[in-house]
Amino acid sequence: MSQNREQWGSKLGFILAATGSAVGIGNIWKYPSIAGQNGGGAFTLVYLVCIFIVGLSIVVAEFVIGRKTQLSPVGAFEKLAPNSNWKWVGFLGVASAFVILSFYGVVGGWILKYIIDSISGGFSNLSGNPEVAGAVFDSFVTSSFSPILYQVLFMGFCIFVIVQGVKGGIEKWSKIMMPIIILLLGVLAIRGMTLEGGMEGLSFLFNPRFEDLTASAIVLALGHSFFTVSLGMGTMITYGSYLDKKQNLITSAVWVIFLDTAIAMLAGVAIFTTVFALGANPAEGPGLIFVILPSIFPQLAGGAIWGTLFFILLFMAALTSAISILEVVTAYFIDQKGWSRKKATIQFGGIITIVGIFCSLSLGGGINLTGFLGMPFFDVMDYLSSKYMLPIGGMLTAIFILNKWGLKEYMNELRQGMDNMSLSESLIKIFLIIAATIVAFIIFNEIYFTIVGKALIG
Repeated sequence: MSQNREQWGSKLGFILAATGSAVGIGNIWKYPSIAGQNGGGAFTLVYLVCIFIVGLSIVVAEFVIGRKTQLSPVGAFEKLAPNSNWKWVGFLGVASAFVILSFYGVVGGWILKYIIDSISGGFSNLSGNPEVAGAVFDSFVTSSFSPILYQVLFMGFCIFVIVQGVKGGIEKWSKIMMPIIILLLGVLAIRGMTLEGGMEGLSFLFNPRFEDLTASAIVLALGHSFFTVSLGMGTMITYGSYLDKKQNLITSAVWVIFLDTAIAMLAGVAIFTTVFALGANPAEGPGLIFVILPSIFPQLAGGAIWGTLFFILLFMAALTSAISILEVVTAYFIDQKGWSRKKATIQFGGIITIVGIFCSLSLGGGINLTGFLGMPFFDVMDYLSSKYMLPIGGMLTAIFILNKWGLKEYMNELRQGMDNMSLSESLIKIFLIIAATIVAFIIFNEIYFTIVGKALIG
């Protein structure tokens, strides 16, 4: 371990930071939507099994690699497999982080804009009219200057936190923001359940409807169990590299997954009780956040307050994820190039911001680098990262442990900090094999869909 390497100040700080990485924008809207539309409670049961097998396996694997090497992804794979091509798995993680943050920062900017709109009463003219709300949103995201201004502000927040370091930046702000996120979600959930008709939203979300649990829904559960905890881009390797040997990695991973899932479900309660109470369409995706909710918050007593609270918590969820993504890129240049934290953060945070500007402009601002592909540059970056880069990174991480580093060495590191807890090597091996196989299927299913025009399942 490098004597100068930064460390987490506490176990709680690490768990909250790792949970913050997992809890992002997609976590707030995606899980509730796909659960409600694919069997409700039945989908949730399948999802919990999937995240226990797939998500937990890869989270623990990334923690182990990071703590063992005390390095970011590229250096970690280089150290464990010197003079091999496995370092490219680390480079893939860094590249994934770069790509994701370029468009993620744009969406973070949208959230900032909606906080200001809510505070200023800008939603009042959208009351009960999602068509107008949709037109306002489209007008904003397709403009040239305004989205970029807010994107730059959001990235400025990210850079500010990362420059302060692991303990003084990431951990400090995670300890502040994560409890606030949970508190705000709790308040919004209670408010939603007190609304007339709000309990219909709970039924939509949690009532088991096994007749809606199709093969397609199971594939969705498999995929979401992987993507929801920020796997495949080296975030958990990087965060794990700041751990000491006393940390029980399995219990830490369980806490991260539990909190991530609990927050997703709490978000579902908060959103869908409100949506159903006011008879709105529980649409999936950004439309739910930026179109449906702005049109229904003004219909509530104190709507400006509830809308502002919601977008503040969404901003914090976005920021905790964004800082973890930027840390992956920053840590590479600190570890591998010997740069100072300030230099690495400002320079590459700035470069990512510039790429993000092109993502924003591709939505209607007049500059689209990938128009020939039939989709905006923004969508290309999203598609490449979510459909290919992240799952490939996660799959190769599991394969690396099984076939290159070796399960024996992996288990030796995993047992550090476990206080002689019993741990089955065979069970760990089975879980890693299942995780790698499932992710490989998800990748193949997407490739098949791209070539043939329809998925094998889904």
